[in-house]
Amino acid sequence: MSALRKSARTVTVLTLACASLFLSHTAFAGRGSNGNANEADQSAHADGEGNLSVTVGGIVFDRSKNGSGGSAGALTSSTSWTPPACWYAPKYTPEQLQKYLEPIWEAGSTGYEWDAEQRKKYNADDEKKAFNKDKSGEGYWWGSYVNESYPPGWDACDKDYFWVDKGDPPPAGIENAVTPEILAELAYAEIRVPGTEVTLAPAEATKVNLPTWAWLDGAEFKPVSVTASVPTIGIQATATAEPVSLQIKPGTPDAETYPASGVCEINDGRIGEPYAKGKADETPPCGVKYLRSSGDGSFPLRATVTWEIHWTGTDGAGGDLPDGDFGATQDVVVQEIQAINR
Repeated sequence: MSALRKSARTVTVLTLACASLFLSHTAFAGRGSNGNANEADQSAHADGEGNLSVTVGGIVFDRSKNGSGGSAGALTSSTSWTPPACWYAPKYTPEQLQKYLEPIWEAGSTGYEWDAEQRKKYNADDEKKAFNKDKSGEGYWWGSYVNESYPPGWDACDKDYFWVDKGDPPPAGIENAVTPEILAELAYAEIRVPGTEVTLAPAEATKVNLPTWAWLDGAEFKPVSVTASVPTIGIQATATAEPVSLQIKPGTPDAETYPASGVCEINDGRIGEPYAKGKADETPPCGVKYLRSSGDGSFPLRATVTWEIHWTGTDGAGGDLPDGDFGATQDVVVQEIQAINR
């Protein structure tokens, strides 16, 4: 299965007490093959240090090593790759599936013949073996989970519930059954990285024809990661994002960047170099020189950090996922000057 999976998939992050925090940047819900949201599959808890773990349909997300802060945001893939739109994972015990389906059948909302077929499929009239209750603790009914925010593709997982014994793989032909690789892709979708407002110096307004140094806070720009796991079947994967470069776009063609490509590579874990007194006439390792003033306005300087993504998972699985980008625009005032003392 290719690491650059083209089928779109992702996962919802729903919390209890902290729902408003996570729902601001995710909008997904676990659904059965009948299209009804399975709200009972969602839970959240915090450990003693306040790190929140979120469980959705048996998939647990550990965000304790994720990026944080008000300016943190999700990555945009540098390719056409998108996160998973649907997948299959353990969803119900025998007792839970019985509790979920029987009220639907009793309501008769789907028609007598269809309900009768379903009762037969799940052996519902056998008190001891209904819904595989004789196998309680030995496996799970698997079902689909979807993210309708990434069409097309979210409706591709249309198989009805199916039983999988513990330790066994899903039936052949279930292409979207959860694996460490799928977990890695779901974790990728949940990575948040720091904002990218660069520091510019010298501190006063930028001057025409004088180099302006640019850098990012090295303390914030370090690897971040999210781990996704399915404890019920003992698989997990961690997706890690590492910053590799900063691209500067001055916001006007009348400017030069340092280096000329506008791409500042990471050097010793640092993006750019802080300005120091006495360096005004030196060429910065990362920066910009404007060739004209911004007049009464400003130039929209765009700073974008590229993050490399790799993952590791159960039984030595691992690989690379497409790079991700996250950027921000800031206004830069550029003034004319005849002479300057610095």
